[in-house]
Amino acid sequence: MTKNLLTYFFISCFSLSAQLNAQQTDAKNLLDEVSKTMTSYENMSIGFSSSLTNEDAGILEGDEPPIKGDIIISGEKYKLNYLRSTFLFNGKNLVIINHDEKEININEGDFDSEDGFIYPSKLFSFYKEGYSYELGELKTIKGKKIQFVDLTPIDSESEIVKVQLGIELNTKHIYQLIQLGANSAKTTLTINSFKSNEKLAPTTFTLNKQEYLKKNYSID
Repeated sequence: MTKNLLTYFFISCFSLSAQLNAQQTDAKNLLDEVSKTMTSYENMSIGFSSSLTNEDAGILEGDEPPIKGDIIISGEKYKLNYLRSTFLFNGKNLVIINHDEKEININEGDFDSEDGFIYPSKLFSFYKEGYSYELGELKTIKGKKIQFVDLTPIDSESEIVKVQLGIELNTKHIYQLIQLGANSAKTTLTINSFKSNEKLAPTTFTLNKQEYLKKNYSID
């Protein structure tokens, strides 16, 4: 009897391990498909909305309307309009234009990638390092089949506990990104509009200093 129980235990463990490996393989294959699809475009124009909840801080879902933004991405370059600020990254320097304060800061390099958060230039490749992943829920949202992939940081001290990436199976486009923080915060970013391979002005990702100086912006 004991021998049979041990045999069943080891078979069950092997079966579970095989299922987990298959889950990881399927998740990685799907993520690779998404990355390949979305990086194949010369550029992308994306409209999105984001929301934040944190039950520990008393911020519940629906308390505040979603914050809308838009972004143009071309390779590593991007132009992001969000929270009354414009972020311009030309592949070398990041320009942050604060429209409320009329201040412009020019920084060498992109955002600090060491803080664990997912920034525009890393959106389609962040999963390749520092995460384990498995397939999550399959949902139907607005008539679209959305497969979620659950990503968990390998670093136990990461400010992110989990990332849930929703992928539209028909197009292999990212539909939603849900980021769960160590401080119980949940940030949800949903893509509402998507266009690709549009004709962009040569100055899309560059700062026109004279334009802003005329508007009395300060440049640091």
